Parts: sequence; structure tokens; C-alpha cells
Amino acid sequence: MNRTKLDTDRAIRTRRTLIKGAALGIGMWLTGVRAQSEYPSRPLSMIVPFVPGGPTDIIARMISPLLGNRLGQSVVVQNRAGAGAIVGTEYVARAAPDGYTLLLGTIGTHGINSGIYKKLPYDPINDFAPISLVANVTNLLVVNPSVPAHNLKELIALARAHPGQLTFASAGVGSSQHLAGELFKSMAHIDILHVPYKGGGQAIVDVLGDKISMMFIGIPTVHSMVTAGKLRAIAVTTPQRSPVMPEVPTMAESGVPGYEVGAWHGLFAPAGTPRPIIDKLNDNLHEVLALPEIKTKLEGLGAVPLQSTPEELEAYAKSEIEKFVNLVREAHIPQH
Repeated sequence: MNRTKLDTDRAIRTRRTLIKGAALGIGMWLTGVRAQSEYPSRPLSMIVPFVPGGPTDIIARMISPLLGNRLGQSVVVQNRAGAGAIVGTEYVARAAPDGYTLLLGTIGTHGINSGIYKKLPYDPINDFAPISLVANVTNLLVVNPSVPAHNLKELIALARAHPGQLTFASAGVGSSQHLAGELFKSMAHIDILHVPYKGGGQAIVDVLGDKISMMFIGIPTVHSMVTAGKLRAIAVTTPQRSPVMPEVPTMAESGVPGYEVGAWHGLFAPAGTPRPIIDKLNDNLHEVLALPEIKTKLEGLGAVPLQSTPEELEAYAKSEIEKFVNLVREAHIPQH
């Protein structure tokens, strides 16, 4: 009798627990639905972790007013530069997960930094809720016309015939240009010498002046120089050819399969942002990126619009982090 009563009490408690759990789940779902329907009720901030005027800043200011129009609230771009984009990125990681503070992240914030810094004050995966990829700025491998190579296969053959004699410039140790060159060295099995500069301006001047053999650099910077014959375009670093220079092949199709170092951009929110808000931002952002005017403006930057699910962006960021962590270790690049 007592055992029967005990079993009955246990069954009642179990049923109550299940009912409470179901009620909690329904409550959370209703909260998410309510958050999506009411969001946004005030202006949003889009954090750019770089100084004004660069590609990331330009892309943010290009998409933010159109995104704001669709959301019914303004999206204000804020530049929070410093410490290799760490300052602005950490700011968003620590922000309230309510969908009102967003980060226009990059290959640097969610890729390269994990390799070149021993310890970051943010976790690029666990501290963020990915929304969508936004755009990829195409880099171009250029050589001085005096270099006797007109395509990538010839350049690789030349480097193998003269190990350690060809040079490549970058905007500094640990820059995307530096790592693009190191990845080229590793995947093509060649020995070329890295020459770091304090910024890309002087670096490209010395490539033009035949002091340096080659450089990886954004298409907009050197497009006119290539057209004028002052530099020779060898290949683009993205998986697809650039619409700005469709005649230039990719690194992958030219003899280094799997090579990819694009200056990609993606939109992130703080971890814990409700999924309905993430989905609303994803849907509206994709509408903006599908506009012909955005495609045209991005092409002017040597970029192409990208779209993804949140899960695809997270997977891509994880793969980029792994790639650059391994590359920095294998190339013995000093960490900060």
C-alpha cells in the first residue's frame, strides 16, 4: 500500500516536472516570438573595429542605411579601432545580447587574430552569434613586370629554380598580406622572402620600383597600375574570379588548388541573442545584399556580395581560425 502511494506520488511529481518544463519551453518560445515582432524598437549600432575609410568601414556604411530602412530603425556605424581590431570586437562580445549592437567582423577578427595573438580577450566562436556572411574583398597577386613570369605556374617554377631570391611585400608581420604570402609558400612548396613594411603604401611603391618581386593586395589599390602596365596581375586569391578583372584566373585554378585568402566580412551579434532576432537580421540583410546597386558598389571595391545561414558563417569562421592557427605555427610567425 505504501509502495503504491509512493509510486503514485512519484508519478505526480514527474508529471508536474514535465508540465513545468513544457510551460517553460512554451514561455521561451513566446518570448522569442514577441522579441522578433517588437524588434527593433530603437536604433541599432554596427561596430566597425577599424578606422574610417577602409574597406570594412565603407561596406558598413554602404549596407547600414538600407538595412535600417527595412528594419524601420536607423543602423548607426560606429568605429572602435585599436589593437588589431580587438577593441571593437571585444566591445561587441561584451554587449547585451539584444540585437542592438552588431559587429561587422572580418577575416582578421574571426580568423587571423586567433593565430597571431597568444590570448584574445574574446572567443571568436563562443562569444558571438553569427548572422550572415556579407562580402568578400578580392586580393590580387601582382609582380613587377621585370619578373620573368606571366602566370602562376611560371612564377612557381621561377621560385623553385631560385629559392630564397624572390621577395614578397606586406603591410606588416601578421597582416593578411603576410599570411597570404606564407600560405602561398606553404601550398606551392616554394621559398620566397617576406619583406614587411609599416603599412601597404610604401610596400606597393617598392614593388613598382622593382625593389620587391611581388605582393598580395586589394584590387582597387592596384587596378589602374595593372591596366597601365606598371604591374602584372598573376592571380586572384578568392575561390571565384573577380567581376572587376574577370580575365585574371584564381590561385586555385592556376596551380594551387584549395588556396583561398579573401578579405571576407560577416555580421555578428553577441552570443545569446534570441534566434528570432538573428533570423530577422539575416532575412533583411539578404534583401539588401541582393540589390543590384549594392552589387555594383561592392564590385567597385573589388568585392562580391555573399549570403549565408548563421550556421554556415559559424562553420566558415571555424575553418578560417583553424587555417590561420596552423599557418602561423608552421611558418614560425611570432605571436603577440
